[in-house]
Amino acid sequence: MTHCGTESIETERLLLRRFTVDDAEAMYGNWASDREVTKYLTWPAHAGVDVSKAVLEDWVSSYPRKNYYQWAIVLKEHGSDPIGSIGAVRMDDDIAMVHIGYCLGKNWWHRGIMSEALKAVMDFFFDRVGANRVESRHDPRNPHSGMVMKKCGMQYEGTMRSSDRNNQGVCDASWYALLRTDR
Repeated sequence: MTHCGTESIETERLLLRRFTVDDAEAMYGNWASDREVTKYLTWPAHAGVDVSKAVLEDWVSSYPRKNYYQWAIVLKEHGSDPIGSIGAVRMDDDIAMVHIGYCLGKNWWHRGIMSEALKAVMDFFFDRVGANRVESRHDPRNPHSGMVMKKCGMQYEGTMRSSDRNNQGVCDASWYALLRTDR
C-alpha cells in the first residue's frame, strides 16, 4: 500500500476531516459520553470531556504518520462539529488489508450517514492507498452495524464465536470484507 495519511474526504452530505483538540466538547457531547453509542464498542463511554481531550491529543499527535487514518465525521448541514468518527483500527501491509472501525452519535442513526462515510473511506483505501482488502466486524447483537457494511458492498464472511471483547464482555464477532476484485 502507498500510505498518504488522513486526507480530507468530501461526499454529498459529509466532510471527513482530521480531528483537532478543539473537537473535544463535540466528541464528548455528540457520541463519546453516550453508553448507548458505546454499548458494543471496545472502548468505554468517556467519563468527562477531559477523556475526550486526551484521546484527541493522542490522535492529533499521530497525524504526521503516513499510515495513520482517523477521520471526524462532519455533517455539512450541522456546521463544523463532528458527529462521529471512522478510521483504520488495524492494517496489514503484507496483504494490503485495512480494518475499519466507526461510531456515530445516536441523534444521527438511521439516516444513511455512516454508510455514506464508510463507502467514502473504503473508496479512499482502494483508490488512494491501494488496499486489496477492506474489512470490518461487529457484535451480532448490534445488527445495524452489519447492515452498514452490507449496504457498502461488504460480503459476510462468517461469525467467530467468543472471539472478541467489547463493553458487554466476551462476544461473538461477525466479519465482513470487500476485496478490490469485488468492486
